[in-house]
Amino acid sequence: MLRRLLLVSALAFGVTAVAPAALEVPAAEAGPSAKPRPAAKAPAAKAKAKAKAKVTSGKAAAKRTAGGGKKKKSAKVKLCSTKGTGKKARRSCSFVKEFQGHGVARAKLRTEPLPRPSGAIWLQTPNFREEVQVNIYREDGSFDDEALAALDELFRCKRTGETRAVDPRLYEQLSRISDHFGGKQIELVSGFRFAERDSSRHFHASAMDIRIKGVSIREMYDFAESLDGGGMGIGIYPRSGFIHVDYRAPGDPSYRWTDYSGPGSGSGKKRGKKPGRTAPAKRPTS
Repeated sequence: MLRRLLLVSALAFGVTAVAPAALEVPAAEAGPSAKPRPAAKAPAAKAKAKAKAKVTSGKAAAKRTAGGGKKKKSAKVKLCSTKGTGKKARRSCSFVKEFQGHGVARAKLRTEPLPRPSGAIWLQTPNFREEVQVNIYREDGSFDDEALAALDELFRCKRTGETRAVDPRLYEQLSRISDHFGGKQIELVSGFRFAERDSSRHFHASAMDIRIKGVSIREMYDFAESLDGGGMGIGIYPRSGFIHVDYRAPGDPSYRWTDYSGPGSGSGKKRGKKPGRTAPAKRPTS
């Protein structure tokens, strides 16, 4: 009887001792993903963290808005040049921005009055395979309307055939360029462009793209710059081989640029403007 009582007591004690151990999960069974749960944040800490995240998000949004959203990458073109000759020739290439433009400080513009040109212009255009040799002045010094009309015809839009009366100041600059380079024939690459955006000076018949056979476009560009007393746009197109000369809209400052885009790269879809040449030519208003 005493032995049975002792046995029952021992069994009861053994169960009590091993029960807590049996409830624990062995480390090997828990696995590497089992991590202790962090203590819950107090309500005040949660509110503070949420407010901080909101401020950070707001600053990022403001920065994007100020910068105009995602920053666009400027188009670049590959330019290569060769130095030396024969076995010592070395070719080097670099990538440059396709378009590089800048305004002109007033101090760098011409201050002296422009000399009166001879008025003589020898112009031809490959767009229509036509040429004109005229003098824009009469003997009394006034503009010769017939000569201006002949030049306007050569300046007509190559896409639509539309004609406009070109800003006569542009013809005077054309004559000065002709005088400076010995009266050589000037090639008109582009004049008035009816199928063009309204912001273009070509659309307003106050711009021309030109070149002279046997004369570098850098020489032409430098001389055209010397004619600017304010309000002119002058660009150089090294890959297309011409310079651009225009008169800006009234009040607009002078501007300079270099455009490395190749021939035809700027041509887009034709505008939905109705072509025709029935309307009389009008002087540009801007």
